[in-house]
Formats: sequence, structure tokens, C-alpha cells
Amino acid sequence: MANIIKIGEYNRLAVCKKVDFGIYLDGGDEGEILMPRKYVPDGLEEGDTINAFVYLDQEERLVATMETPKMLAGEFACLECTWVNEYGAFLDWGVTKDLFCPFREQKSKMRKGGRYIVHAFIDKESYRLVASAKIERFLDKRHPSYSPGDTVRVLVWQQTDLGYKVIVDNKYYGLIYRNEIYRHLDIGDVLPAFVSVVRDDGKIDLTLQPTGKRLKDDVAEMILSYLYDNDGICALGDKSDAEEIKECFHVSKKAFKRAVGDLYKRRLITIEPTCIRLSEEKK
Repeated sequence: MANIIKIGEYNRLAVCKKVDFGIYLDGGDEGEILMPRKYVPDGLEEGDTINAFVYLDQEERLVATMETPKMLAGEFACLECTWVNEYGAFLDWGVTKDLFCPFREQKSKMRKGGRYIVHAFIDKESYRLVASAKIERFLDKRHPSYSPGDTVRVLVWQQTDLGYKVIVDNKYYGLIYRNEIYRHLDIGDVLPAFVSVVRDDGKIDLTLQPTGKRLKDDVAEMILSYLYDNDGICALGDKSDAEEIKECFHVSKKAFKRAVGDLYKRRLITIEPTCIRLSEEKK
């Protein structure tokens, strides 16, 4: 069965010929696909198979590489604009040829040095892999099947008055409310988050902290680690300002107090008016 080449993705291909300037891979109906010599792994021989990333070069020919792209076709990423011409912008996506974003796919005019959240897709007219900053068009409209507490991967997309819009698992629209954020976020950050609720419209509310017992255990572990690293003392307590706790542990005062209470019950710490201390037997 002939290979069906997927542009902008990894393809498992067999080496059909070695030449001075690289190797040719069997692209089935697409013909032979060149992998330039500088990308060819040592020891690769004819008949071997390799998992290579395939895209179109400057001449619109299929080419294979072992470079690691920052995104695949169908994914979202934050990329830097390297240059702009009369047709659009070009973005650094980790491979030799920059990813093109035509003006029609830009929400605002891209500028060299700027960083933009984009989606990579195959343009049906040109068959080229291109980028689009019109993110909403590519988000999955189906209702997500997540449950509260599920761990997901989010890409920070846009700041709003409510908090931050994020892209969940490269598919769905999500929102982290401002009062749920206890650390600095930048557009383009990729990090784990936790599902709070999936709304009727399919949009997902998230938090950067786990909930319930899991949150309490995680914060308790952070506090213990801090105490061990700071001579058994932490100058925070019930009377401490919430901002001080947020700056030190990146959690709410409520989560901090719950974890402190748990550690005290387990006799791992002692509590004083202005600080907590590691129990003597734990030092």
C-alpha cells in the first residue's frame, strides 16, 4: 500500500536511495522525497525506515527533515515573526523554511519581532501549510467530555478583563479567571491546568491549581520543602497578607491555611503567631 504523505506532520518513510547530498525517502505516489545530508542520522542505510517531518521547501517541493518543528499541522503555537513582505508575514516554527501567514489570516498586521498565537493548516487552494491568527475559526465546536478535576494542557492565548483565554489540549476554548491566577502568565505560555467546569456552550472554565485533597496535599508538600530549605522556618502565618502568600507559594491564602492545618494535625509543624516551624523531630 502506497504511503499517503501528510504535509506538516511526521511520516514513517523508508530510505530508497543514498546520494552525496543526502537520502531519498519513498513517498509512494508523491515520488521520492529528499532529506538533505545535514539532517540524515548517522548509520542510516537503504531499506531503513525513519520518522521524518515533511513539508514544502522554497521551490514547493516535498522535503524531509529531522528538525523539530514548534507545531504540526492542526496545532496551535506562539511563534515569532521573522520578516514581512508584500504578501504576508513569515514565522519561525523551528525548521529551515519559515511558516507563511498571509495578510488575510492576520487579525492585526504582524510585525517583525512580534510573537503571535497561530494555527497551522493546509490551504486547500495552494496545498501549502500556512498559519492563521484567526484562532476562533479552528477551535473544536464539539462539546468536550472533560470532568471537573481533569488535568489538561493549555496554551495561554489572550488576556481579557475576566482573566486569560487559553487553548485547551490543542482543541477547545478555555478561560482561567483572574481570581484563580496566583502566578505570572505570559501569552504563549504552555502549562498544565485543571478543569473546573464545562459550560453548556462547551467552553471550559479552568484553574491552575488542583482542587480538594489534591490541592491540600500539593501545597503541604511545597510548604514542607520550603521549611527544609530555610532552616525549618517560614515567616508566614494566619495573619499574613494574601499577597505575601501568593508571592511565596503561588496559592490562595485559603489553600495555604488548609495545608498548614493538615501539617499541624500530622505534627509535622508548629504554629506561631507570625510564622510556622518544622517540628523538632522532623529537623
